[in-house]
Amino acid sequence: MPYRIKSKIWVENEEGKLVIGTGRVRILEAIIEAGSINKAALKLKQPFRAVWGKIRATEERCGFRIVETSRSGSRLTPEGLELLDAYNRLREICEDFADDRFKELFGEKAS
Repeated sequence: MPYRIKSKIWVENEEGKLVIGTGRVRILEAIIEAGSINKAALKLKQPFRAVWGKIRATEERCGFRIVETSRSGSRLTPEGLELLDAYNRLREICEDFADDRFKELFGEKAS
């Protein structure tokens, strides 16, 4: 029976509090797609208040705004886009490394 490797990457601040991980990424990507925090929350089937709270918590932990809102909707700030991009690149690097080591260690049992 072949094996598979699973890993999860997230970034914490020095106090051990979540800055960004897969859930926050889904929120930020939904805001990019929907152009609105409210529409993003609906798409993710999460309460607006919970999504807004996660955005605010991340902003406090980063020390900069990641989402800006206006009457026409919401969008990621340049710093928010940079955070999202850096996290996605880090996740990809870690997954590639883990996949390579997994194949090296488990050989033909790796799927």
